[in-house]
Amino acid sequence: MTEPVRFAYWVPNVSGGLVTSKIEQRTDWGYEYNRELAVLAENNGFDYALSQVRYMAGYGAEFQHESTGFSLALLLATERLKVIAAVHPGLWHPGVLAKFGATADHLSGGRFAVNVVSGWFKGEFTALGEPWLEHDERYRRSEEFIRALRQIWTEDHTELAGDFYRLRDFTLKPKPLNTPERPHPEIFQGGNSSAARAMAGRVSDWYFSNGKDFDGVTEQLADVHRSAAEAGRRASKFGLNGFLIARDTEAEARDTLREIVAKADSEAVEGFGAAVKQAGQATSDGKGMWQDSSFEDLVQYNDGFRTGLIGTPEQIAERIVAYKHLGVDLLLLGFLHYHEEVEYFGRRVLPLVRELEAQLPHSEAESVAVHA
Repeated sequence: MTEPVRFAYWVPNVSGGLVTSKIEQRTDWGYEYNRELAVLAENNGFDYALSQVRYMAGYGAEFQHESTGFSLALLLATERLKVIAAVHPGLWHPGVLAKFGATADHLSGGRFAVNVVSGWFKGEFTALGEPWLEHDERYRRSEEFIRALRQIWTEDHTELAGDFYRLRDFTLKPKPLNTPERPHPEIFQGGNSSAARAMAGRVSDWYFSNGKDFDGVTEQLADVHRSAAEAGRRASKFGLNGFLIARDTEAEARDTLREIVAKADSEAVEGFGAAVKQAGQATSDGKGMWQDSSFEDLVQYNDGFRTGLIGTPEQIAERIVAYKHLGVDLLLLGFLHYHEEVEYFGRRVLPLVRELEAQLPHSEAESVAVHA
């Protein structure tokens, strides 16, 4: 509760913007645009940026820049921003990623991080000739990947005879930077399923959730904390996805949301929905990502509308602080028009968030959560 809520943004290194809609999106997937955005973001209160990973076109994303190389470029263009590169186990070997990550960490002064994505896009794996594992097996592989990565980054010699990876007396030099803030690059992990929540409790530094309302966040936090307690470790920090539409009036914000959905690329949204629901339905208990997502939810492909960050700066600030008091440590945000809206966020929304954090006694936290 004493730590301020932190903010990250989705790096638009994939074409098509952050909503699958034909509405105008003043954003660009190229480097020059993103270099300027990264500097703008770190000067407007953002602590992290997350580079997306796509290996082939589909569902409105015709062009994609690779996430690790793009992340390093953004790190070298900034001074304080931490950049998280999304990677897929199965397409990366942990030893190779550990080597890249150590170099990126030194070049950036300890600002590199990684987001381990277990994967939902079967076509990317099969097109590259890689096997497509069942849902829970993908998370078993990701857990082994994270354990290997952390061991390589922190121990002199790595020995691993796992089900998915094998290392024999592997040594990494130089190691990534060991700072008071973190002993190795932070390891983020996504997913909504029971397997994802359990894995986060056992091995991850951060857990990213798709967009959720208060009840959804409370349920997921309880599961992650339970898993961490069973593993005898401190629970991972919690990051929540949200698509932010801040306007001077609530009516303007709601009108923007309605226009986004009304102009949705229906074919792309329905194709994406079929693909992700097929992947999620393979969970052992049917609690995979996107299982209860409506068409409107899927227009923002990580359920960002469901977090409810839509309205005036005052309304959004109150809702952010309510999420903080539930246990959310970080908001991962997407925007319609990045440059303009990141600046608007830093100027109009963030100061209100910090005022509420400073002024609200802890005893009032539950009231805020109930009424926001």
